[in-house]
Amino acid sequence: MRELVDELCSEACAGRAPGSPEGARARAAVVRALRGAGLDPFEQPVPGCRGANVIATLPGDVDRWVIVGAHFDHLGRWKGEVFWGADDNAAAVAILAEVAKGAARRRPAGRGVAFVAFDGEEPPYFLTEAMGSRHFASRPPVPLERVDLMVCMDLVGHALGPAGLPGEVRSSLFALGAERSAGTAARVDGLAAAEPGVVLRRVDAEAIPPLSDYEPFWRRRVPFLFLTAGRSRHYHSPSDTPETLDFAKMAATARWLDRFVRETCARPEGRVEFLQGARDDASTLRSVAALTEALAPVSAEAALGRAEALRLLALCDREGRLPGPCRPEAAALVMRLESALA
Repeated sequence: MRELVDELCSEACAGRAPGSPEGARARAAVVRALRGAGLDPFEQPVPGCRGANVIATLPGDVDRWVIVGAHFDHLGRWKGEVFWGADDNAAAVAILAEVAKGAARRRPAGRGVAFVAFDGEEPPYFLTEAMGSRHFASRPPVPLERVDLMVCMDLVGHALGPAGLPGEVRSSLFALGAERSAGTAARVDGLAAAEPGVVLRRVDAEAIPPLSDYEPFWRRRVPFLFLTAGRSRHYHSPSDTPETLDFAKMAATARWLDRFVRETCARPEGRVEFLQGARDDASTLRSVAALTEALAPVSAEAALGRAEALRLLALCDREGRLPGPCRPEAAALVMRLESALA
C-alpha cells in the first residue's frame, strides 16, 4: 500500500487532476496495481472531466454484486503548489487495491465484487454530471438493480486526532449509511472491533451532507456504506503527504474491509433491500458519546459534548430517530467533534 501511495503522490502524478498528464499517469498506476493484484481492469471514459474510471470485476456464484469504490483524482496544482492528496484519496485507493488482491487470490463466495477507482470527484466536478461516480451510475458496467451494497472510502488514511490521544480514538473509522439497507447495520456492529487497529463507529448518513462518491448510488436507492475518518488538518492542502498517514491503521482497515466484503457477498438474501427514509440518529449519538467519553479526561469540552450527546440520545424514539427539531443539534455536535479532532 505504501508503494502505491508514494506513486500516486509522486511528482510524476503531482496532484492527479482529471484530464491532466498527471491524472493520466495516476490512472495508469491504478491500472497496474489492479493488474498486479490479479485482476483485469478496464477504463471507463468520463468525458465531462476528460478522465476515466478504472474498473475491475470478479464475477461471483450469483449475478449480484458488491461495489468497492474510492476516487483517485485530486486537486492538481494551484498557485505554484502541488496538492498531493495522500489522505484524499491515495490511501483509500491503496486499501482498495489491497482488498482486490485478497479477493483475486481467494474469491468471495456468493456475490461478485466490482472494484472501482473513480475519477473527477474533486472540485470543479464534484456533484456535477462530470463526476466519475455519477457517470458510472448512469452507465453502470454492472446493473445497479443487482448491486446489494456500494462501499465508498474517502479520507481513511489518517489516525483520528493528534498524537497522544487514546488509541480507541485514534483508531476510529466512521461508517455512514448502514441504516439505509436491511441487515447492514447489524453486520457492521458485529464486526466493529473485529480487527485490531481499527474500530468502526456507525453514524447516520444524514449527519453530514453527501460528501463523496456514494451520493449517486444513494440517489438511485442502491444500498451504500461510506467509510471515512473525517477531515484532518491537512485536508485540501499541500501538506496532505504520505508522511501524515497511519499505515498500520490502513492495513487494519484493509483487513476489516476484506472480512466485511466477504460477509456481504455471502449474505443469504436474494436481494438486500434499500430502506428509503430510514434514520438512526441514535447510532450517531452513541458514537459521539463513546469518543467524548474517551476524551473527557483530557478535555473539559469533550465532557460537555458527551453530556449533550447523552441528552439527545434520551430523546430518540425506539427506532433511533431524533425529533426533527433536534437533528440540527446533533449535526452541529458531529461537526464540532470533527473540528476538534482535525
